[in-house]
Formats: sequence, structure tokens, C-alpha cells
Amino acid sequence: ARSRTVGELLAPTSPFDKKCGRENWTVAFAPDGSYFAWSQGHRIVKLVPWSQCLNNFLLHGTKNVANSISTRLPRQNSDSSQKNKPCEHIIDCGDIVWSLAFGSSVPEKQSRCVNIEWHRFKFGQDQLLLATGLNNGRIKIWDVYTGKLLLNLMDHTEVVRDLTFAPDGSLILVSASRDKTLRAWDLKDDGNMVKVLRGHPNWVYGCAFSPDSALLCSVGASKAVFLWDMDKYSMIRKLEGHHNDVVACEFSPDGALLATASYDTRVYVWDPHIGVILMEFGHLFPPPTPIFAGGANDRWVKSVSFSHDGLHIASLADDKMVRFWRIDEEYPVQVAPLNNGLCCTFSTDGSVLAAGQDGSVYFWATPRQVSSLQHLCRMAIRRVMPTNQVKNLPIPSKVVEFLCYQF
Repeated sequence: ARSRTVGELLAPTSPFDKKCGRENWTVAFAPDGSYFAWSQGHRIVKLVPWSQCLNNFLLHGTKNVANSISTRLPRQNSDSSQKNKPCEHIIDCGDIVWSLAFGSSVPEKQSRCVNIEWHRFKFGQDQLLLATGLNNGRIKIWDVYTGKLLLNLMDHTEVVRDLTFAPDGSLILVSASRDKTLRAWDLKDDGNMVKVLRGHPNWVYGCAFSPDSALLCSVGASKAVFLWDMDKYSMIRKLEGHHNDVVACEFSPDGALLATASYDTRVYVWDPHIGVILMEFGHLFPPPTPIFAGGANDRWVKSVSFSHDGLHIASLADDKMVRFWRIDEEYPVQVAPLNNGLCCTFSTDGSVLAAGQDGSVYFWATPRQVSSLQHLCRMAIRRVMPTNQVKNLPIPSKVVEFLCYQF
């Protein structure tokens, strides 16, 4: 089946604009669904209220030129009643933007942090930040509501390829860089660097927190997939199975599954708690053998994202296709065309997939399917129990099988 197009945000173009530098390496939704951000290329990040985008898609059809959004979206003004009303911002980051991440001081679940002493930031419902990772190794932190620069974090020596905030509201930020390291920053403590995570033999392409903020997955060149304990800032295990560079990763909403995307033309779904591959989604048939691990480079997988229902995964490959997969089926349930796609992510409610390409963004409606009772039971128990604890429950073996992800 073909996925339905929802809308487009097209970056303004000038006659002298060259394609080089217009790459959209990153797109992101705010945790509360209030904002959408993407890199337009040439140092520029655009922040727009998501509800206004959806309204404009409905009013004006699927075409929506980003340059004309400003005529329809509310502008920031000095009226106190408008202070926290979502307003669009255009941010010049000073260098090519490779990564974006929203961070909120409002936890999605109860925070593990206690006795927080705030310095630069006030603690409360209004704290929403945008982190931008740049080509020169810097990370700039912006206030989403005002568009003002708050912090400039300088320690990486190469491109900051990915960023992720802990979901617990602690404002811990982790950055992944081509300098072969990950760094943890404490934004509630004026952005002080907490720890450097070393172990990757080459570039680090991506990183992702588990929903409970206890685990971090990092992926990179040389087939690397690492899991880290974020309480101790120590490596737990390496996941082995990919045959080429691993470029993207994301946990399922219950934290029980981990999806990784690689240049070996595959997406793997893992049980990260025991290091086992549960499912393989191939983008080249027959799949390349390990000796030709890269396969045809027009099948390299560039990005992967888990939907909020825990049942669907989206992947983006060089074969000009976006694919939607069910975690328990070998073939895509929906597809859509996209030339030169570089990144993708689901909206906060999971209803829309955003994918970036050459400074612009395209949106598709995601598959809508009623989850089975088994899937709902799995998600409910896996939010609070890892695999080993589920397997040790004093219940019949058939019930244990029912509650474990086994495809």
C-alpha cells in the first residue's frame, strides 16, 4: 500500500543557491508536540508551531512553502498574554547543522532527579530547549519560546552528528561526534560536561536514550552498536550482527526493543537486554553477504524511527523509498517515494512521519492498525520489567511466551 501524503514544508530557494549545503540532516518534534524543527541547510534551523502546520496543510492542501508560513503564523510580541504562545523562529546557528534535539524540564515519567539546584534555567512547565549540533563541533542551546541563544557547549573536536535528551526531564544531553566519543552534558548545571564515553573505534553516528533514561544506545562506523548504563556511565555490552557502518538507532516506547539501521541494507530489531536480534528488515534482495557487506549503495539505510504505538517502524533508504514496517512482518505494510531522503522521525502522537531532504520536509500519514491484546500486554509489562525479569516471573511458561517479544 502507498502511504498518503499529509503535507510539505519547502525551504525557500534563490537562483544562486547551490544544492551543496542545503542538506536536511535532521528533523525533530518537541516532546509535548508543540513545535517542529528542521535544518534548512546553510546554517539555518526553522522552528514552527506544529498545530499551525497541520492547520495550514488542511487549509492550503499538501503544498506549504516554509517562506510563506510567516505570513500566517503568529509572531512573537511583547504582550505578556502572548508570552508562551507558540511562535515561529528562524535560527542562524553559525555553521552547518547536523543534529537537533528538543529537551524539556517536564518529565515524561517521574524524574530520577532530586534536590535540583537551578542556575541558568528555572524549573517549571515553561522550560523547552532546542539543542543544535554543528559542523565545527559546537553545541548551541536555544530557548524555543524566544529563539534566544542560552548556551554554547565547546568540547567536541569534530562534527556533532547526533543529540538526544534524557526523557526524564533531568535535562541531561548526550552528544555523538565524529571525534569517536559521546559526551554527557548537564544543562541544569549551566551545561557542564558530566562524562566522556569512549569505546567507539571510529565515527559515532547516532545515540538514543531508552524511555526510562537508564540506557543509552550509540551506533557508529565499524559495525558498532553499544549499550551504556547511564547511572554509572559505563558500557554494558556490544551488540554484534551488522556487517557495515550503523547510522541510526531508536528504542521502542516500552524500552523492550531497539531498532538499528545500517549501510549493510538492513534494519535489525533487537532485544537490547539480552543482545538478541529478533527481526530483520531487508532493503536489498537477496541480501548482500558479509564479504560484500555494503551491498549496492543505493540500498543503504539512512534513518530509522519507532512509532509511539510500538508496532511500526519507519526506515529511509537510498533507493528513494520510505518504508513502514510492522515489527512482526517481514515486508513493508506501506511505502512512499522520496528522493535523497536523509532523516526521519514520527510525530509525538505517532500519526505523522516527517522526512528531510535537501532543506525541505515531507510528511506522510502513518499506518493505523488496532494493536492486538498480546501487543498491549507486552507493552504494559515491558515498561516496568526487562526481559530477564519477565522470564523469571512465577507464571506458566505459555504466559511468559505471550509476554515476550518473539517473532
